[in-house]
Amino acid sequence: MTRHSACSLTCNCLGSLMPDAAALSRAGFAPMGGVATELCGEDLNLVSDAVGAALQEGRELVIGCRRKESFFRDLLAGSEIDLNPGFVDVHAHALWSDEAAEAGPKLAALHAKAAIELPPVTTVSYDSQGVTLILGRDDRALELARALQGQLDVTVLLQPGAEAVPRSTDAFPVAQGLVKKAEGWLGGFKLVIDAYSLAHPAPRSGYGFGEGRDGAVSNCDLVIDLTGGAPLFSAHDLRPGYLRDDPARPGVVAELALKAAGHIGTFDKERFVSLNPGLCAHSRNRISGCSNCVDLCPTGAITPGGDVVSIDPMICAGCGQCAAACPGGAISYDLPPVGTLAEQLRAMLTAYETAGGTAQPVILFADSKHGMALIELSARLGRGLPAHVLPFEVNELTRLGPDTLAATLAWGADVVLLAPERPGHPLDGLQATLRLIGDLTGPMGYGAERLVLLQTDDPEVLESHLRQPRGSARPAASRFLPPSDKRGLMTTALTELNRLAPASQSLVPLAKGAPFGAVVLDTSACTLCMACAGACPAGALIDNPETPMLRFTESACLQCGICEATCPEKAISLTPQADFTAWDQPKRVLHEEEPFCCTGCGKGFGTRSGIERIMAKLEGHWMFTGARGNTGISMLTLCEDCRVKRAAEAGFEAHH
Repeated sequence: MTRHSACSLTCNCLGSLMPDAAALSRAGFAPMGGVATELCGEDLNLVSDAVGAALQEGRELVIGCRRKESFFRDLLAGSEIDLNPGFVDVHAHALWSDEAAEAGPKLAALHAKAAIELPPVTTVSYDSQGVTLILGRDDRALELARALQGQLDVTVLLQPGAEAVPRSTDAFPVAQGLVKKAEGWLGGFKLVIDAYSLAHPAPRSGYGFGEGRDGAVSNCDLVIDLTGGAPLFSAHDLRPGYLRDDPARPGVVAELALKAAGHIGTFDKERFVSLNPGLCAHSRNRISGCSNCVDLCPTGAITPGGDVVSIDPMICAGCGQCAAACPGGAISYDLPPVGTLAEQLRAMLTAYETAGGTAQPVILFADSKHGMALIELSARLGRGLPAHVLPFEVNELTRLGPDTLAATLAWGADVVLLAPERPGHPLDGLQATLRLIGDLTGPMGYGAERLVLLQTDDPEVLESHLRQPRGSARPAASRFLPPSDKRGLMTTALTELNRLAPASQSLVPLAKGAPFGAVVLDTSACTLCMACAGACPAGALIDNPETPMLRFTESACLQCGICEATCPEKAISLTPQADFTAWDQPKRVLHEEEPFCCTGCGKGFGTRSGIERIMAKLEGHWMFTGARGNTGISMLTLCEDCRVKRAAEAGFEAHH
């Protein structure tokens, strides 16, 4: 969708805002009917006109008001109009600012982003019947069960030795045991319990239990953990249907009862990532390669599955570190896909410049929960965002990989990543991405201030950082069209960054683990067996069907190491680097030899050195002496077809 294709609506919110209609017009987003005074009230007819124009002309609809997004969506849904508008938060993101008067180009950029059509989102569903297992160590587990009985199907599992007093009104079963193993999610938990025993009926002053048994299995929809011990799951706060809290905290029972009561029914969740098995470089022929996604996944949703990994969408919490770290794009983040994300960024920066933006633009990446809330807090109570800072909402910061960040830099913007002081999950993948970009752009002459991770919960710290004076000149900007695939976007963006760099490089050495590099071949050891080409998951190593030849495309190499481990002659080693000269030379020849021509039909097969080496090794062997041995030697000089034919004609056992 191009930046000139939207039907745009803009409002001054009863005169409290001053949107720059001229800047919007320069970028192709002139407000239909002019700037409205009350788009959600007396100027509602403008919405009808814009909807009609969008439907008739096949254009996108952009509404410059996010405060009333629900109202406008309900309005369109009620009219059964199949139109999904984009919304711009002109208040918190642009005009609630001490630089509102200069924010016209930013408004144009935000409208351009909203005009990009988003692909549909796929979902997975959790089905919960409310079967709940409460794990506890004392009376608080029983208090919670009493609060939930009648709403959920509750069972209490007390730890051995727990002190708890029953009541005559208790209508739920109580058991004793220790959870040995736990797996699953909302609507599908399976717990293995040791020392399991049901309480004796009609207890008086305390529960009594019989002899416990190991290996009991509990299947339930919801697990509430009030034991105060170690959580049952890694990244436990991201596991749907697993509620855990400190049993000693005041008010914990009431809070958990309120949360748990809503966990019954069918719940849809976005499918955050998708996998293309053909691009996965995890393993080949039981030889391990890339394990970035497995190592980074905080929830354990990604596990090895043979040559490719397996992703459990029910456990995946959507952090996106797997997609960001995947060197070949086998895992893609779908909210939105990387191609759409790149299109949005390019449209924003193009519109910003077209609308008259002269200050160095900064893309402020912020997540939907922490970052957007901090930006709004700054807008409501502080100075708001500067006019040159373009906020960009993402589901998770950790979904941003070197492809997206390099493209943003190449399109001329600086980047600030706004993260919490104490993130909900580790930022290891994002930190590795920033190191990689720094290793690449530093030698090119780009300053470290162009890409910054800012971890703060204080809006004043955010405001101060974004208003720091810049000492360097505005960098040159590329306007390349983004490829839709991650690898293509990454190599194209880095090539453009290098082309426009203050100190362009032909080769940049990189640290081990980088997703770029060379295959170094010991040609004296290589027999051109092509085992490496057969195992290469990225197609970076390829043979030549016409002649014994190994070729290499460096820009495609993932440095996964499978070729190095596969080579029977140990002739391959890897060198992590970004060789921009080599990236322009597809199918570079690493090694080639003269083919051995069949003495029967003249067709080339194998290599001359290989056949001669075999014949030399067999010379003098008792099986290859005398008349019969000479016949066997001659068979080695024939191609497969001629060998079969000669054996049939002579009654010779080819494998004797």
